[in-house]
Amino acid sequence: MSASLKELAEAAGLLLEWENSDGEPCQLPEQVQCTLLEILGYSTANESAIKEGLQRLQRLHAPQNPAEWPPLITAECDASITLPSPLPTGTAFTLQLEQGGSKEGYLDDDGALPSITALGYHQLQIADAELTIAVAPRQCYSISDASGETTPKLWGLAAQLYALRRPGDGGIGDTLALEQCVMQAAKQGADALAISPTHAMFSAAPERYSPYSPSTRLLYNVLYSAAETLLGETCVQEAQARNGLQAELRRLEADDFLDWPEAASAKLSWLRYLYDDFIAREDKDAQALREQMQAFRREGGEMLEDHCRFEALQREIGHGDWREWPEDLRDPASPKLSHFAETRADEIGFHVFLQWITADGLARAQQAARESGMAIGLIADLAVGADASGSQTWSRQTDMLEGVSIGAPPDLFNAHGQDWGLAAFSPDGLKRSGFRSFIDMLRSAFAHSGGVRIDHILGLMRLWLIPRGAPPTEGGYLRYPLDDMLRLVALESWRHRGIVIGEDLGTVAPGFRERLTERGILGMQVLWFEQDEAHHYLAASDWNPHAMATSSTHDLPTVAGWWAGRDIEWRSRLGLLKETQSAESEQLARRQERAKLAATLGLLGVKPTTETLEAADIPASQVLNACARHLAATPAPLLLLPVEDALGLEEQANLPNTVDEHPNWCRRWSSDATDLLISDEVRQRLALLARTRKTTSQGKTPSSSLFGRATHE
Repeated sequence: MSASLKELAEAAGLLLEWENSDGEPCQLPEQVQCTLLEILGYSTANESAIKEGLQRLQRLHAPQNPAEWPPLITAECDASITLPSPLPTGTAFTLQLEQGGSKEGYLDDDGALPSITALGYHQLQIADAELTIAVAPRQCYSISDASGETTPKLWGLAAQLYALRRPGDGGIGDTLALEQCVMQAAKQGADALAISPTHAMFSAAPERYSPYSPSTRLLYNVLYSAAETLLGETCVQEAQARNGLQAELRRLEADDFLDWPEAASAKLSWLRYLYDDFIAREDKDAQALREQMQAFRREGGEMLEDHCRFEALQREIGHGDWREWPEDLRDPASPKLSHFAETRADEIGFHVFLQWITADGLARAQQAARESGMAIGLIADLAVGADASGSQTWSRQTDMLEGVSIGAPPDLFNAHGQDWGLAAFSPDGLKRSGFRSFIDMLRSAFAHSGGVRIDHILGLMRLWLIPRGAPPTEGGYLRYPLDDMLRLVALESWRHRGIVIGEDLGTVAPGFRERLTERGILGMQVLWFEQDEAHHYLAASDWNPHAMATSSTHDLPTVAGWWAGRDIEWRSRLGLLKETQSAESEQLARRQERAKLAATLGLLGVKPTTETLEAADIPASQVLNACARHLAATPAPLLLLPVEDALGLEEQANLPNTVDEHPNWCRRWSSDATDLLISDEVRQRLALLARTRKTTSQGKTPSSSLFGRATHE
């Protein structure tokens, strides 16, 4: 390997060595280094090109001239601040504080700025340079901060938003159903409701509906809007009647599976009638609401305008990928784009209207959560990336990487690795832009919630990037500015008073989880993975007190489904089992796993032996109650029980490595949101969970009578 190539690869952020999920050392092949470096914009054609790339990186990461400093640096409160490049001791500076007022002073003997105690984004003027200093707290806003408890033992539910029902929803769960669900959960004692991502999708291509492949993470999915809350049910019904879609909407509502293309087309159609009526109305109420919408538009600024223009462009051009649009429309700042915006003002205004009513609905749901007594309320889900052909990559091109997609290296569960087909941030682009897209993304997630779950938070440190057209095995890790990003997460967490959960499942770098704990970010513990070295399920007391606890995730089997082997049936039917596996061998292994889990849950009374393998004879309802009790007894400060496990459903929301073969992101729950949690079985299960949480939070061990009741409720 060329020494200069290695130097360039390391300077560009490529990870040349790492450990896989088995703890075995891995190295990045030289050819993959060259491919990734070319994609990152650094030629490896010859030594001269490599040298030029090194010089560019030197200027970016260690600029000597203050005029070349990045527009934003991060710092921690009560710590001296090192500048991007050295300046003489005693150099004068002026700091304009975000909260008002200013500070003047001089660099200390080490050439550093004195510490700043005020959190926020402050403007520094020094040596003819101007930049922002983001001063962050050392830890995120915590569950203790939210609850006022020193050792909190909160619990909540996790829901797929689209799966909620209410009369008149047109076949898609919406913010009004969410508001109803929040209030019902609060009545049961829940302090949080985690929801699936609400990122903006593609209104011109509703067949692209995976919530984890959004058009942009900066705005919201307008299909979740409930215009009734702003404009009234009468206006909505009149728009639907004028559109002639009432019968179709009732048909879509009655279906157990969400037909995204049909439901989206119908909803956007009548919403257009509603918008036209809203703009034409001359009464004072409508005028006042239009002023609210215009205020929302002004606050949204360029970010909102760009997305709404993208939506209008995509509908007009009829092509899903902006990279194949006419060249002068690929640039949001082009004169032709400005002309388009002038001539399509009404269409763009329609998309502003959709964003407005959606944001308002999310805000109302969070307000309802807090007014109902929830300490946290909604927990938003922040996807790891955006669709490469979507609004975010079009509007923020210099902040994103082109030519690679996010994925995962081979591991115990995916021998060939994974390619998620998502665009990633450019580490260099983030620095050059002052982390604007990262900050905007965090603010969008925190805006209408009491917390944020960061999907694949491992990506704040490193992402597995796969060159377009290559298999996942030919990808490599790219480092990200972890300290800067963690500080910004902590700062936005406190500004919005929102907790942070990091989905830290997968191939985790050594020491990474400890870094999260230091920052007050909760990791995730999933029942199926909490096992000891002998592969026995951990006792509740052995769970991590610095991570959120849950029974399952949207990508994993539900408790009832796992107990029945439903996930094995699906994988066998769709050919997803490994060559060395069969449905029969997997079901036999599951029998043994059931016995192990039943033993840990106290359902067998003895450690599993060949005589106790028939744990499947235990009713699923009994297992569900025992799992709820087990999770509730852990020291986790927050427990989130998926709604599927509260209801005892067998089918999971998403089956990885499938697209159309499994009804991913399409299942709707049978009961309305107001009735979802009221059955005797569900109420008793949640009451058991709440009692156990309360009992263990007071330092008591659940009594045997409590355990006995749990198995029969």
